[in-house]
Amino acid sequence: MNEAVFKEILREGLAPWGVSLTGSQEELMIAFAKELILANQRMNLTAITDWKEMAVKHMLDSLSAALAVDLEEGMEVLDVGSGGGLPGIPLKIFQPGLALTLMEASRKKAEFLEAACQHLFDDGFQVVWSRAEDAGQGPLRESFKLVLARAVASLRVLSEYCLPFAEVGGLFLALKGPDGPKELQEAQDAIEVLGGRVEKTIPVVLPGEAGERLLILIRKTKRTPEKYPRRAGMPQKRPL
Repeated sequence: MNEAVFKEILREGLAPWGVSLTGSQEELMIAFAKELILANQRMNLTAITDWKEMAVKHMLDSLSAALAVDLEEGMEVLDVGSGGGLPGIPLKIFQPGLALTLMEASRKKAEFLEAACQHLFDDGFQVVWSRAEDAGQGPLRESFKLVLARAVASLRVLSEYCLPFAEVGGLFLALKGPDGPKELQEAQDAIEVLGGRVEKTIPVVLPGEAGERLLILIRKTKRTPEKYPRRAGMPQKRPL
């Protein structure tokens, strides 16, 4: 890997957004990428292992969330279905003051997330090994200022996973691909039922051939009815 090329891709990709990383933040991004690639030899964390693609499709894609939300010091943030730590870990590298919770249903992936965070950060993180449907009916319900999810499920399903965790007045940010507008149209009723209202959408074009993304920002305007999320598997089997 050419680390200089990795850094240059990050810098060139962030510049049009008016965003930049410090040298130490760039080094942490590289360290995280190395952790992902190494762990991916033991478990299926990502299909992307090329360094250039990883810089664009993982790091820049995750950091695009900063275009939709002001990531403030001390903000309680939940990354649902975190998988390999995306977008949560790159966002905490960008804003170290985040109080980040990574939620993952796979035990092996949760163990990877715990080890990676301990290596990268001194504090301000926790890893929760749970399905969103189960945790959404527990103590974490309606306790986060910002809930994030990337490439987990269709927006109709994702809204039921995520909106129950957002506090009233808080935000749910879905990082979606080119099908985002269609998914949003199909999810309007579900979002309203779950207590949300679409605040804005932001189209994002990543460098090279990575293509278009759509950031969908939803404001939690009222409490989610107690029956949501439904039991494990139901949101996917019978979307709202």
